[in-house]
Amino acid sequence: MRILYLDLDTLRPDHLGCYGYHRNTSPNIDALAAQGVRCENYYVSDAPCLPSRAALFNGRFGIHTGIVGHGGTAADPFVEGPGRMFRSSASNTGWVSMLRKAGLHTASISPFGERHSAWWFYNSFNEMHNTGKGGLERADEVQPVALDWINRNAKKDNWFLQLNYWDPHTPYRTPMEYGNPFEDSPAPDWLTQEILDKHRESYGPHSACEPIHLDEPAEYKWPRVPTSIRNLDDWKRWIDGYDTGIKYMDDHIGQALSALGDQGVLDDTAIIVSSDHGENQGELNVYGDHQTADYICSRVPLIARWPGMQKGIVDKALHYNVDLPPTMAELLGQQSPAIWDGKSFASTLKDGKPNGWDYVVVSQCAWSCQRAVRFGPWVLIRTYHDGFKEFPPAMLFNIETDPHETKDMAAERPEIVNEGLALLEQWTAEQMTKSENRVDPLWTVMREGGPFHTIGALEQYAKRLRETGRACHAEKLERQYGR
Repeated sequence: MRILYLDLDTLRPDHLGCYGYHRNTSPNIDALAAQGVRCENYYVSDAPCLPSRAALFNGRFGIHTGIVGHGGTAADPFVEGPGRMFRSSASNTGWVSMLRKAGLHTASISPFGERHSAWWFYNSFNEMHNTGKGGLERADEVQPVALDWINRNAKKDNWFLQLNYWDPHTPYRTPMEYGNPFEDSPAPDWLTQEILDKHRESYGPHSACEPIHLDEPAEYKWPRVPTSIRNLDDWKRWIDGYDTGIKYMDDHIGQALSALGDQGVLDDTAIIVSSDHGENQGELNVYGDHQTADYICSRVPLIARWPGMQKGIVDKALHYNVDLPPTMAELLGQQSPAIWDGKSFASTLKDGKPNGWDYVVVSQCAWSCQRAVRFGPWVLIRTYHDGFKEFPPAMLFNIETDPHETKDMAAERPEIVNEGLALLEQWTAEQMTKSENRVDPLWTVMREGGPFHTIGALEQYAKRLRETGRACHAEKLERQYGR
């Protein structure tokens, strides 16, 4: 068995052709989708980068791993304490450990472990290749390592390769000589100047006025990235940068697939395509970042082309990323560890039969502190710390009619809000009952000062707001969080 896992950072599904995007960003990914199963509603349980991969590679929700943020205590796994054996329990119960038990040689081409000091990430990999730029590498810098590995190993049997590309992640750094494939293609039309004007009257990290975190720098080294989004021309330039990164990455994916073809193993290789989180591109006034527990940030692509399994299937059931390890365990004839939180949807790959969840709960504690529940056509977002954004305690969106979350319906539909809050409470109670630590790491983040990326930034941002004529917002934040 040969398995290639394409781990494509910061990739939202609705910017791929196979998910209905109007731009030709992803012909190679689209071809894989046509040959396999494409999941329409696949969510990371915990966003962004570090919590998401912690959940996937451990097969457990962040509330159980302890990793829900990017800094502080909740950026590391729960300490096992005196019961820890010679090796940690994760060494025996992780996703890659299961693959090793199935007889696969496991390899990773990724800078992720070093980027986040996530040394647990290397559990059970036989080989680890760090591409060395902490997530700032372009596909052309990853590719020599990838092609070398494929050319040396592809014909061997029983391997698993995690191949990690980063190009859709800000700052958009596709070489300028690549050009702009979308210069003559319109940007998505959901964002209007009226919506943009409202965003510019508001505030927040990575908002229209401050898409470069908390500021609008006079000079910026990345020419594809506008330092402010004032009008729809700026918006198009911004989206062109993101989509060009996707297309550049897809080109290199095509090269990797061709290399497998040259080795005569492409048709016999299982290929899985997914991401660690989506990317808000204006939704909730967040541009080019992953700061919320909403539909856009938490939903990611999942494409599985598995030899001998279903082709051209669209799975509309609700899934978590932690469902992937038990799915692969079943397909490989392995037993899933009892502590895993996901459930297999192998029946969809084998027979086209859906096996999803009634609802899913997602988390964000790096840029804001939120949990959200996706149920029916709704996403209900509960905010505990807004990360210096203009978020009320509860927001409700109908993502079937309003996928870009432009109209908060919480005031109009209080009965749906109450239903969503009840589901969140039910889920949290169930997960805490299963928790070995009886600690909810979301509240660890809150006790340690809130989301990592906003700790200590209030004074700087309040100054920026006053200098740009938005003193009322500075005063509001100072009242809310203290000077």
